[in-house]
Amino acid sequence: MVKEVHVEGFEALEKAVDEHKGRQIFVLFSGSLGSDGMSWCPDCVAADPVVKESLRVASKDAVFIHCGVGDRPFWKDQKNIFRMKLGIKCVPTLMKWGEQKRLEDAECAKKDLVEMLLEDD
Repeated sequence: MVKEVHVEGFEALEKAVDEHKGRQIFVLFSGSLGSDGMSWCPDCVAADPVVKESLRVASKDAVFIHCGVGDRPFWKDQKNIFRMKLGIKCVPTLMKWGEQKRLEDAECAKKDLVEMLLEDD
């Protein structure tokens, strides 16, 4: 079964990736949750259940990291660390760690595309 890890922020992401070196890692970058338990990002809210359901097609040894990128003002800063270090242009973004393969924005809510990314070796 795919191991699911939830982290908040860039440093926590780096630590989670380091802890799972040698395994296939997928990361979903998403708007962080507010006090109401919902993301400020409507596209992230739409993509989340699609991505979670699609994890069943990923390798059983894979790791799925759900990474909160911060609140809306932090994310909108064009110099935030996710944009500068990882080239993340939008949320949600689903990527295969260490590769260029990624889905962005509304693509993350399309089950066929998500499953193709998760099962592609």
